Amino acid sequence: MPKVPFWAQILTGLVLGVLLGWVAKSGDVGWLKDTLEQVGNIFIQLLKLAVAPLVFFAILVSITNLRQVNNAARLATRTLLWFMITSLIAVAIGLAIGLLTNPGSGTGLTPKDGAKPKDAGSWIDFITGIVPTDIITPFTQLNVLQIVFMAAVAGIAALQLGKKAEPVLVISRSVLELLQKALWWVIRLAPIGTVGLIGFAIADYGWDLIAKYATFTADIYIGCALVMFGVYPLLLWTVAKVNPVQFFRGAWPAIQLAFVSRSSVGTMPVTQKVTERLGVPKEYASFAVPFGSTTKMDGCASIYPAIAAIFIAQIFDVQLGVGDYLLIAFVSVIGSAATAGLTGATVMLTLTLSTLGLPLEGVGLLMAIDPILDMMRTATNVAGQVVCTLLVAAREGILDRDKFNSVHGGLELGDPVDTAKVAVAA
Repeated sequence: MPKVPFWAQILTGLVLGVLLGWVAKSGDVGWLKDTLEQVGNIFIQLLKLAVAPLVFFAILVSITNLRQVNNAARLATRTLLWFMITSLIAVAIGLAIGLLTNPGSGTGLTPKDGAKPKDAGSWIDFITGIVPTDIITPFTQLNVLQIVFMAAVAGIAALQLGKKAEPVLVISRSVLELLQKALWWVIRLAPIGTVGLIGFAIADYGWDLIAKYATFTADIYIGCALVMFGVYPLLLWTVAKVNPVQFFRGAWPAIQLAFVSRSSVGTMPVTQKVTERLGVPKEYASFAVPFGSTTKMDGCASIYPAIAAIFIAQIFDVQLGVGDYLLIAFVSVIGSAATAGLTGATVMLTLTLSTLGLPLEGVGLLMAIDPILDMMRTATNVAGQVVCTLLVAAREGILDRDKFNSVHGGLELGDPVDTAKVAVAA
């Protein structure tokens, strides 16, 4: 529907998904529930299909693009610094909300309701797992952290080789554009995917489950909202000296797609596009956005584990002290790459719990409600990725403020993509 704005298509998908999910749940329509599940799963599978090669070539090309930017090392350092600063702010807000609301009290849940996850994260696994044992397994098992490591090594090696690496870089850029073009086709299906994802969530979990986790769910959404609509605008206004309303006008296509897809990596092409439209130079955006899509997770790695740790501690009657809260902040800043930009934050949560000595069975308490929480978490992740890129660009004097101020709204169908030369829906 090229004449219908993409945001309207997404909103229609949300409404239709809620209605169909309610029909499937209240009327016990099994075939409708199964259909919604399959539609949602196919959309997520299509996004994941491009994740491994997209991350590899995006990181590789982005690192080599830094040679076209003045003070590249300074930009990379400042980017990482702002990632850490905003993560600390986000985890502090998460801890404050958790301590004020006591999300684990009065739920009726007990330790018996929990179950250990199949995969759990630990610091040893995190550190040793960065380096792959071979070059194939990370792609087949979708280990994004290892893919990022290999891409970074390849990119730095290409920089060292100089002109000798140019043939490889030409191929890499072509493959990246091909992947982006294919992914734009998947993104066009987002309204249909929305129907399936939201519909199945309602049909499978129902409002009863949401009510059982009402305080915890509200805490996550409020915490993410405070960061997205409070902290980020304040930083943009005071540090970058730009209009926050203009930021949301330009970044909203990426934020809404992240909400639906629950994947920072799957949203990466849209995130980079809106970042460039907001005035960030393409050479820097092509580095900061892929880097942020795999490591910058204020929703999944800061707000969520902070509130979840308090929730689980209360269920298992474990008292947390000041030292434990400092550990949560430390894990959030250092271990955020463990989330890998994919749907869900189980690895990050288990990493936090194991560091605090809390029972990993607590993860099982949160798995049922996770998809509903993940939508808001991922939207916050992507918003933070764009904000930090803007902050660095503004502070370094490379932000095109005229371009930033000229953004009039979200991308529409038919807008060209400079790198992929393909019409997009975002």
